[in-house]
Parts: sequence; C-alpha cells; structure tokens
Amino acid sequence: MPSLLRGLYTAASGMMTQEQRHNTVTQNIANVNTTGYKATNSVQRSFPEVLVSMIGGNDSTNAGRKLGKFNTGVYAEESISLYTEGALRETGKTTDFALVSSFTVQNPATGQPYPFDASGRYVDENGEVIYRPEGFFTVQNENGDVRYTRNGSFRVSPEGNLLSESGYQVLDNNNRPIVLTGPASDFTVNEQGEIMDAAGRGTGIILGVSIVSQPHGLIREGHGVFRMADPDGEVRFMAPGDNGVIRQGFIEGSNVDPTQSMVELTAALRAYETNQKIVQYYDRTLEKAVNEIGRV
Repeated sequence: MPSLLRGLYTAASGMMTQEQRHNTVTQNIANVNTTGYKATNSVQRSFPEVLVSMIGGNDSTNAGRKLGKFNTGVYAEESISLYTEGALRETGKTTDFALVSSFTVQNPATGQPYPFDASGRYVDENGEVIYRPEGFFTVQNENGDVRYTRNGSFRVSPEGNLLSESGYQVLDNNNRPIVLTGPASDFTVNEQGEIMDAAGRGTGIILGVSIVSQPHGLIREGHGVFRMADPDGEVRFMAPGDNGVIRQGFIEGSNVDPTQSMVELTAALRAYETNQKIVQYYDRTLEKAVNEIGRV
C-alpha cells in the first residue's frame, strides 16, 4: 500500500508540474506581439532521491544491502526569463527606441570574454553559473521607485515629460526625469543615447540605459517592467565603450518563438495526460484493494 500511495503522489506532482509548464508557455504565447517582452522558461527539479535498501530475510548478508536510488516526483522550481534580443521593427516615430547590446564579462583567468550561450549563461569548470549583463531602459514609477524595461515605445506628455508605455517617467543617466522642450518631432537621439535638439546640437541629456550585472535576479512586475530582487544589486549606466547602441525609430519585438512554444505546449499536454492516466490506474488499483481483496 505505501508503494501505491507513493506512485500516486509521484504522478500527481507530475500533473501539477506540467500544469505550471503549460501556464508558462501560454503566457509566452499571449505576449508574442508584446513590445520588448522576454520569454519565460519553467525549470523543473526532481524531489530528493530516496535510497532503497533490502531489509528482512534470513540471510544476514542481505540485510541493509543498498539497491539504488530513485526520485519521488518532480516540481516546477522556478521560472527563468530569457533575455535574448527580439527582432527590431522600424516605426519611424521619434519617441520609439530599441536597445541593441552584447555586453561581455572578462574571465580573470584567461583575460578573454566568457563564451555565453544563447540564453546568456556560462557554467565554468567548478559548476558556477555566470550571467551575461543585460541592458534596460530606466524608468520611475508613481512611487518614485526605479524600474527597468526593454519596451522603448515612449511618448511625450503635454508637459514635455518622456513617459513609458505604462506611464512611468523615463530617466536619464543621472536618474533624473527627462523633460523635453518643444515638439517631440524636433529632437533626435544618437546611438549613445544623447538627445539632440532640432539643430543637431547636444542637449547634455542622455537616455538612462542601465546595465544589470545579474539579470536573473530581476522580478517581473507586469507590463514589461522589472525590478531588482536585491536593492543593492550591481547596476550601472551604459557608458562610451560599452558594446551597446540605441536605435531611434525602432522598437524591439518579443523574443518568444511561436513554433517552439507550440511544441512545448503539446509536450506539456501529453505529459499531463500520461500522469493523469497513471493516477486513474492507481485509483482503480486502490479500489480493488479496498473493495475486493479486503473481503477475502
């Protein structure tokens, strides 16, 4: 009976894990056309392994003999954001911006940049995970808290404030709100983020592009906005020499791959159905044990 219940719990945990996986994929699909959206992956982990030993019997040499290990189920441990860049789309609007970046981190042992994979991670020989820094536009919410976004679809308020799509104040590289003078069509922004007036002269105002050294520590707040989980996390503004440019008149699309998402959705559904059938099998087995074997 304990083994039956263990199998039942294992299958049930698999169903809950696949449900979370399904929800994650559907969230990605729903945001496939959201500007600057970053896809999320659901990370699955197995429960702690259980050591199986042989007990009982008349042969004392078999008592306590190790048979091996097995996992007792899985669970969705966390959701990880993928910060790969989405495709750029030209809009021609002066208040639309896209950030094109490929920031690097030097390996102190070799003096060469770490070879990050497509997801922006590198695992060294000691198993330590190193993340590629990522750039974000810096905004300020209604409470005065600093937030980060890749959605560069901005607008200018009647008072000249440069606002994000969510209505947050866009900040410069001194953490000050950007206020423009004159019509929105009378300014341009160069690749370094400096705002130029209608005559092409620098205004001294530079879009605040924050480089987050540990992007995996960012927490989603919705509407394409992130906040730091650790308020003391390492963040700095992009400076000349950094491998990043700002493209005016462009916006960054979602990095969701619709085809891969549909494959993931189908796989999650089939895995859920498989675990569901196992639960039904155990249910029928327990029913026989209670109603039939119990009468013998």
